[in-house]
Amino acid sequence: MSVTAFQDLPLADRDRSWDGDGAEKRVRKWADAEDKPNQKYRDAHVWFDGDKKDNFTAYKLLIADVIDGKLEAVPRGVMAAGAIMDGARGGIDLPESDVDRVKSHLAKYYKKMGETAPWERD
Repeated sequence: MSVTAFQDLPLADRDRSWDGDGAEKRVRKWADAEDKPNQKYRDAHVWFDGDKKDNFTAYKLLIADVIDGKLEAVPRGVMAAGAIMDGARGGIDLPESDVDRVKSHLAKYYKKMGETAPWERD
């Protein structure tokens, strides 16, 4: 199991809507990963199952979209992933050993947005 390296992607406009399904399609095309995932595709996600890295279903917590030809972290995508990691929406099935690293990855984007991650709030 693997948490992706923090990419420090530029942030999209805060009011940009989040369309995870649409972002998934755009990221696949942008990454030239139509047939199988690759490193560029991986960079748009926070976590993937390293044992199944050639399967699209192994990738979780998509936080980025392609905007004007560039990969950008979408604040509402980060917040959706943060809500999942905070237990909303039923959570997500990740190895316990990866949870803190995933939260740390997401917290960096929250900080970049001038926010505090839900699990770090009082």
